[in-house]
Formats: sequence, structure tokens, C-alpha cells
Amino acid sequence: MTSAFASKPPNARFIRRGYTACRFGHMHYRTAGPDDEKIAPGMPALVMLHQNPSSSFEYEPLIAELATDRRIFAFDTPGYGMSDAPPAPPGMAGYAEAFSDALDSLGLDNVDLYGFHTGTLLAAELAILRPDRVRSAVMTGIPMYDAPTRARKLAETEAFPPPDEEGKVVLDLLQRLWTYVVASRDGRVPLAKAVLNFADKAAVLDRFTWAYKGVWGWDFARLAQVPCPVLVLQPAEDLRAVSLEAARLLPYAVVRELPDLDRDIFDIAPEILAHEIRSFLH
Repeated sequence: MTSAFASKPPNARFIRRGYTACRFGHMHYRTAGPDDEKIAPGMPALVMLHQNPSSSFEYEPLIAELATDRRIFAFDTPGYGMSDAPPAPPGMAGYAEAFSDALDSLGLDNVDLYGFHTGTLLAAELAILRPDRVRSAVMTGIPMYDAPTRARKLAETEAFPPPDEEGKVVLDLLQRLWTYVVASRDGRVPLAKAVLNFADKAAVLDRFTWAYKGVWGWDFARLAQVPCPVLVLQPAEDLRAVSLEAARLLPYAVVRELPDLDRDIFDIAPEILAHEIRSFLH
């Protein structure tokens, strides 16, 4: 286990990994939390849904901060991380149905949600699908670009070439990924950690577009159907303006901006995020 846990309170267990069942096969997750008797009665578990093409690995620093008073489950989206892949891109609703299966399989009757980027739409769909299970949600970076931009991005995603024998498609993608994740990272992220972040995203380059097809083809008007309270926790990233616009569609949203943060927020400021999330969900 990494040294990131050296300063954690003694009742925060180490992050563990496991599998549960969903309609696409095995769903991998990371989990942590105190002993059951140290969790306040009625405290919902927090289910975390990641961005694309990452996995629940990106949440490890935040899990360690949040797992002091509640149980955390961070799922790998089907086809990403170590979760089995669907036979074809299922769209946001299809992914949400798989997460719903996982809630049932794990016996999670009462949950809060956290979603980041792609994970915001997954959280929205899961909240719409399972109002009987989802109490509240926190979203960071809702990617609601204008309709022409989304149509262009969807067309680009649909036209993206599959891997070729010479490796040009994957190698070009790896170079772009390295530039974004490692070369352009916040300077406070150590190189060793940035390389692990890169490797996490690079693991699924044969199907990295699958979730993007769901994102850019999603009907953002569905945000108006999210039935639970939502905190839009928004750093000063590229998505700030469109995310704040999206927040206006959520019926029960409050907005909390984090102007001193931009990118790599889970590595550089997990304690700030945990404080805001915990304060909203209490």
C-alpha cells in the first residue's frame, strides 16, 4: 500500500478491491471505510463514478480522505479499468443499468453519488434510474457543450479509426495522452504518479471512444429529470462555463466553485474536495 495512507486516521481502512456482478459480467470496484459500528446509523455509502478513459484508480487519494466516516465504493465503468466490457457501446443509460445491477448485487440500498466529467452523466442517469436508492449527488465538470460542438465531437468519435497493424493509431493516441496527462500536468503532481495516471488511461485504448459516444450523444435535457439534491462542485477548469450552465438544468442543484483549483484535483487537493463533499452530504 502506498505512503498516501500514512497520515490517514487509524479508522480509515486501506483501500481494497473486489468484483461484483452486473449485466455485462464482472464489475470491478475499490472500497474503503471504517468498521460498521463506527458509521453513523443511516449513513449512505458513497458511490464514485469516474471520467473516461480512466478507472476508479483516479479516485484513490479522494477515497482515502472520505473513507473515515462512511463506506466508499468506486466502480470501474464496464469496459474500463478491470471491469468486463459490454459487447458494444451501451450509452449512458446502459452503463447506468450496469451500475444499478451492482448496487443490487452489493446490497447498497441507500447511496450518495460522486461523478467527475463523464461520471457526472453516469451519476445523472443512475439517479434517474434508481430514485429508490440514490439520496444525493455531487458532480464536477458537467461536459454540456453547445449542440453543434457536441455533434462535431460525436462525429469525430464515430469516425475514429480502430487500431491498425502498424500501431499508428494507438501510438499517436499514446503520444497525445502523454502530453495531456504527464507533460501538461500540474507541477505539484510527482512524475511517478503522473506516469501511473497515464498507464491507467492507456489501458483501454482499443475502446477509449466507447464512453465518449455516450457522452456526446446524450440528451442533456435529461438533467432536468434528476430527482435528488445535487452539489455542482466546480473548479476553474476548461469545463467551468459549460458545467455552470448545465447546473441551471438541475432542479435541486447548488453550486460551489473552487477558483483556486484547475486540473489534477484528486492528486493535489483531495482534502479540499473531501471537505466540500462531506459538508454537502453530511
